Amino acid sequence: MASIRELRSRIKSVGSIRQITRAMEMVATTKLRRFQERAVASRPYSQEVTGMVTRLAGMLGGDVGDRPLFQKGAGSRTLILLVTSDRGLCGAYNSNVFRVLETWLKEHPGKEVDYYVYGRKGYQYLTRRGREVERFLVEPPLEQTDYRAAARAARLCSEAFLTGKYSDVVVLYTAFESVVRYVPKVVPFLPIEAGTMQGDGGKSGGDVILEPDAATIFDRLVPRYLETRIYNA
Repeated sequence: MASIRELRSRIKSVGSIRQITRAMEMVATTKLRRFQERAVASRPYSQEVTGMVTRLAGMLGGDVGDRPLFQKGAGSRTLILLVTSDRGLCGAYNSNVFRVLETWLKEHPGKEVDYYVYGRKGYQYLTRRGREVERFLVEPPLEQTDYRAAARAARLCSEAFLTGKYSDVVVLYTAFESVVRYVPKVVPFLPIEAGTMQGDGGKSGGDVILEPDAATIFDRLVPRYLETRIYNA
């Protein structure tokens, strides 16, 4: 039976642990609030870019499908951009993403896959299982990432797709829906499905004068559209 001194020592240890975990909770809450604000703030821009691209696609009609980013790649491999966290102590955040990844791989038996990875946890998970990571996007650190970093990642994926090595590019990430709800998802990134961008042909916007022309503006907006998708992920 434990002595009074041992019991007091244990009580003191529990009190110290409680103080440490409270401090960790405060730091985590502050970070979560900051990222939540960034996630919510980026949505109007993303929605506006998507809406503009959709309206222009409707105006261009069948010409949209002739562009390289809208056609299936010439290769046979799939490029997966895996987005995870840099650190642990975040519940099932990473394990849920990995579970979805393994499910996707089982649904595509024999599929040759290359990986681009955001987050150290994803890199560690893949390398421990002998899966080679083609690119580990480590700069800037995930907690400091910004739109410029997302634009660079989107450009890397697009350039890899256009080399002809891949048939498609998918993004595996956790969608933020609320403070208590995060949903892991696998979404197609490239090729862009022209059928989802046929819009209303620009009819809702009335008679619009475009300078220089709809095709040129559309081609310049498509990279912005891809960047916003990576940034939101």
